[in-house]
Amino acid sequence: MATGLLNTSSNYAPRADALLTPGEVAVLFHVDPKTVTRWANAGKLTSVRTLGGHRRFREAEVRGLLGGVPTQASGS
Repeated sequence: MATGLLNTSSNYAPRADALLTPGEVAVLFHVDPKTVTRWANAGKLTSVRTLGGHRRFREAEVRGLLGGVPTQASGS
């Protein structure tokens, strides 16, 4: 995957075709990758399948959903 996927700056615009793995989505939401797969199975998150059958999630959709999720503040 491309570097910089976890960029949290407010002026960051995801590429329309950027795809994230379940692990990358899980890091963003602070959940287990299996939870992300369950969300996809329940229709809460749209996924596409690779030729090998692996799930990928559209970064734009994930970032849109993150808009309602508070970010963890870094620091002491």
